[in-house]
Formats: sequence, structure tokens, C-alpha cells
Amino acid sequence: MAKLLLKLQRYFRRKPVRFFTLLALYLAAGSLVFLHSGFSGEPTVPGSPRSPAAAEGPGLPYLGVMQLSRGFKAAATMPAGSRRHGPWFKSTSKEPSGDRGKPRDNGGPRSRALRSRSGREKEEDRARYLGCYEDNTRQRTLRGMSFFDYKKMTVFRCQDNCAERGYLYAGLEFGAECYCGHKIQASNASESECNMECKGERSNTCGGINRLSIYRLELAQESARRYGSAIFRGCFRCPENVSIALPASQLMLNMSVDKCVDFCTEKEFPLAALAGTTCRCGFPSTLFPLHEREDEQLCTHKCAAEEFESCGSAEFLLVYQTQVQDNRCMDRRFLPSRAKQLVALASFPGAGNTWARHLIELATGFYTGSYYFDGSLYNKGFKGERDHWRSGRTICIKTHESGQKEIESFDSAILLIRNPYKALMAEFNRKYGGHIGFAAHAHWKGKEWPEFVANYAPWWATHTLDWLRYGKKVLVVHFEDLKRDLFVQLQRMVALLGVTACEDRLLCVEGQKDGNFKRSGLRKLEFDPYTPEMRKMIGGYIRTVDAALKLRNLSGVPEDYYPR
Repeated sequence: MAKLLLKLQRYFRRKPVRFFTLLALYLAAGSLVFLHSGFSGEPTVPGSPRSPAAAEGPGLPYLGVMQLSRGFKAAATMPAGSRRHGPWFKSTSKEPSGDRGKPRDNGGPRSRALRSRSGREKEEDRARYLGCYEDNTRQRTLRGMSFFDYKKMTVFRCQDNCAERGYLYAGLEFGAECYCGHKIQASNASESECNMECKGERSNTCGGINRLSIYRLELAQESARRYGSAIFRGCFRCPENVSIALPASQLMLNMSVDKCVDFCTEKEFPLAALAGTTCRCGFPSTLFPLHEREDEQLCTHKCAAEEFESCGSAEFLLVYQTQVQDNRCMDRRFLPSRAKQLVALASFPGAGNTWARHLIELATGFYTGSYYFDGSLYNKGFKGERDHWRSGRTICIKTHESGQKEIESFDSAILLIRNPYKALMAEFNRKYGGHIGFAAHAHWKGKEWPEFVANYAPWWATHTLDWLRYGKKVLVVHFEDLKRDLFVQLQRMVALLGVTACEDRLLCVEGQKDGNFKRSGLRKLEFDPYTPEMRKMIGGYIRTVDAALKLRNLSGVPEDYYPR
């Protein structure tokens, strides 16, 4: 080994140019690996003194212009990848048990039932208690998703998980088991048989041995209801030119949801429409846009092969979205020629900028750029992330900047505004858990959250005020409106970008709208992180932004910005 090293040393002494060439290549390769491994650029908010008035949050509080420094900061952690859970999994959340710090009540089943009933009355706006039902390990009463948590199961957690996945019913059993479903496929049992305390909250009942405490979820997301791998889209009137709108069809005398979905999946169509004994397949289109839903009672004709399922009729179709990807809006590229104008996609952090970029790329077919560089976003498919923001190769530029100089460097802007209560929590989750991760319970309960709110809440207001003041041509889009009416709001955004997007492409975007950066509801907080003082301060900032919008003849902030 020593002889080999000696030979190499003599060789490079004779030919030093080759030595320095190899050294330069080694350093260059190391630099590229370092850049790729995850630089994360984000605007930083230097501490700025605020007047007492700002802290109190009056109607129009003092808001100094916060100068943001642009810099690249190495990400401490990569964002958590999307987690897939099997039908059985244990909780890893850090939420404290609901009985912590409370004296244990060893009352009998009747006293627990009374306490449980009072707890249910508080949950009426989210779910309605239906009663105690029989269950069987061989033939489940609720046959959707299920999970266990033998330490911290609560009624809220079970309801929230089932509602997030679009199920209509949530059932708790054995104090620690949660089952979801669309149909209750068993008979009632005596209320006294549901007599087991929830593991995470002793004040509530979570079923019993082979007994389910079942709730009807009033706020279940109808647009996300699932049957197996298919997503329920709703009941729709059959289009006039049905053979053109839904070109593939097959007669199925033993019709069921699974059979129709499987048939359309095999034919590679994203939509499966049940019409009695006929299964139809197709794409969302101008002939069948899925925008005018009918009352589901019109589609409740039973399936021939499945007693507890509905299969629609010849006049009213029951529509599901299959796992087939609609590729009509998936092609993306850089602009063929340098853009004449720089368009900003401006937002406060946590206001849905990454989601808006995803929608714009699908709708226009062109990559979006960024004022920063985030390696994790580049690796997720945002190829414009590595381009310099002035390159002119991207359709618009993501930015969180709010200084006059930075704003005036853009020719026009889409200003995305979100409810500050939701935006602050989303950015806090991103800061401590990554793009689709969650902050730990210790961060919410520690000093990090109060300090974060004190620094970032004023920035939420100054960001909007600065863009309204210094922006040259600003289109205001509320995040809530984009979620509620994606088609119309996306049309407005695309029009500002100067791109003509056909309706079929926008309809395709509706079916692919979530992308890879949507947090699941598995770890929603079970407590309100905002103190009365925080709400008073944020309320003042909301009134300030509302007044500024109305002063420019724009609609003010949505009503749900104000807590009830």
C-alpha cells in the first residue's frame, strides 16, 4: 500500500496539472451533492419592535413595514414523506390523555353513560350519536378503514379520522378501536352493553366487547367519500349525449360499486358512473363537468349484487373517481421563449403557495419558479425551483417577500390570502415538521408557539398591505375561495398569466387538485392553540386587512376569518 501511495505521489509531482484537475472535479462534485441534498430558502423575519398598540390589536393597529432578508438556509430536516397506513396501525401522536391531571372516577357503567351523553351533546355540530350496535369480528358492522390506539383513543380522534377520509359513520369499540364505514350493517344493541371507557378520555364511552358506539358524521367531506380505492363524487343527472360524454359502457345485471369501478379502471378511465344495471366510464368534460350535483336521494336505487349499496338509475348517475390518473393536464415544460413580464405568486407562508403552484402548473402546462430554492420541492417535481427567478423560463414566481424593492421588481402578481389562524398553524407545522409533516406536541405547548405567533402574526398583515400598496397589477385570490370554487378562481389566475387554458384541462385539474403536499387529518390538534390575547391581536390585524381591501373596491376578507 505504501509503495502504491509513493508511486502516485511521484506521478503527480511530474504532472501537477492533472493533480489540480482531479482536485477541482472532486470539489465540484461535492458541491453539487451538497446543493441537491436539500437547501431550503425561506424569508426570515428579523425582530422588529412593535408598539403597545400592535400588541393589543385594536381596530387599525400600528404595522411597521417588515424588511425580509433573502437567504439560503440548509434544511435541518427533510419533510416527512407521505405515510401509508395499513388497516391496523398504532398511534404515534403525542397528544396527552384527556384525563391527565384529573381525579379518576371509578363509577359504574351507568355513570359513565351519563357522562358520555353530556359529552356527545357538545359534539352535535360535528357528529350525531346513533346508539350502541352489535359487531362481529368475522362480519364487521362498519367495513371501511379502521385503526387501534390502546393508550390514547378518543371519540374526537375517531370521528376526525373517519370524516377526513369521507366516511359517513364512525364507530368505537373495546375502548380503543375505531371503525369507519358508509353503511351500518348490523342491528341495535342495548345501550348498557356499550360500557367501556375510552382509553384517552375516561369521561366518554367507546363501545364495549363486540359492541360499537356509532356516530353519524355531519361534517364528512362528501367530495372525498371512498368505497375501497374509489372516491365518491356525487349524484348527477345523466348528460344528453351520454355515449359521447361517457364513451365506454357495459351492461352488468349483478351491478355493484366495486364491479363498475374495476371495469372503468381496467379501461383506464378516471370516472365510473353507475346507471342502474349499466356501468359507464369517461372523463370530466364540458359535456359532463360534475359541477351541478343532485340530491343523493335520487340515486338511492339498490344494487342488484349488493344490498347495502346504491347504483343510481338511467336518469341519475352515481359517480366515482377511480385510481386512473387523468393525463390530459399532467404534461409540463418550461416556457418556449423568455417571458416578457415577471409575475409573482405572492403569499404569506402557510397560505397555500405550493398548492397554488401545483394547480397553475397543471392548468397552464408550464413550470412555476421560485424566489428561493427548496431541494425537497424540486425532488417532488417542481422543476422550475432550480431556475433563477429572473430566468424568464417559468410562468410565475413563488415569493413570500414583502419589501417595497422586492415587490416593485415584479410586473404583476397573484396575491394569495388565507385565514391567519389557519395560515399560522400551517406554517408552524411546516417549520417544525416539513411540508406535509406536523409540529410535535411539545412545540405547541412550549415557548416556540407563542414566540412564533408574536413574530409572524404582524407579518401576515404587513405582507398583504405591502403588496396592495406597492404592487403594480395585483389579483387578490382568497385561499378559501380557491378551495370552494376551484374552477372559477383558477380561470381568473390563468387569465392574469396570459395563458389560454381549455375547459377540459381545467376539469382535469379538479380531479388532480390535491397533489403531494396535502397534510392528512391524522394529527389535527384536539385543543385550541390560540389564547384570548393572541385572538385579540390577530383580530386587529384581520380588521386592518379587511379595511385595506375594501378601500381598493375589493371584497373584504371572508366571514370565517372572524372566530364565532
